[in-house]
Amino acid sequence: MTHYLPIEHCGQQLWLLPDKAIYWPAQRALLVADVHFGKAASYRALHQPVPRGTTAATLARLDSLLATHDCQQLIVLGDFLHARTARAPATLARLQAWRQRHENLKIVLIRGNHDRNAGDPPPSLGIEVVDEPWILPPFALQHAPHPNPTHSVLAGHGHPVFVLRGKARQRLRLPCFLIDSQVSLLPAFGEFTGGWEIAPTGATRVYLVGAGRVWPL
Repeated sequence: MTHYLPIEHCGQQLWLLPDKAIYWPAQRALLVADVHFGKAASYRALHQPVPRGTTAATLARLDSLLATHDCQQLIVLGDFLHARTARAPATLARLQAWRQRHENLKIVLIRGNHDRNAGDPPPSLGIEVVDEPWILPPFALQHAPHPNPTHSVLAGHGHPVFVLRGKARQRLRLPCFLIDSQVSLLPAFGEFTGGWEIAPTGATRVYLVGAGRVWPL
């Protein structure tokens, strides 16, 4: 059974994945945004009670996606590490062990606002780090959702969610993809990221993530 949702965008086929990622078949690339590794460790450094195991869970989801799809490269649209305090030894050790399992995978990180604070990932992780925009025609790959003068943008940063409301005042917040001719947004990939409620315009296509599927709104 096919759980991804294929769409056409700027002349390219993109697969919207229920794990809050995009697979781009023509580039054999997996795109994710806002991973925020080490966010829970950063909160614990501030003596905040937060769940453990978020890094392991995020890496397990990446493992599953890379095993399912024919990927030559992983492209991270910003915010790989959450903060300088995210560089806890346990977090870095898990990342290093994961990287060793995928040593032939090309990984590109487009710096986001948290990356500028946290610093680039350790060189041992073998990640190519670039400033935005990173042009991979027909797209400008960015973290910040700002229009590009020449290319359609795929970005992160916003952590978009859409709220479904029922007649009895029920509310269901779901991560979503926003696909627009100028700037498109991916949902946050990380396990511990939160979300920003969006109110899309009529020109923006919205795709909800829930129940292991991607649903057009």
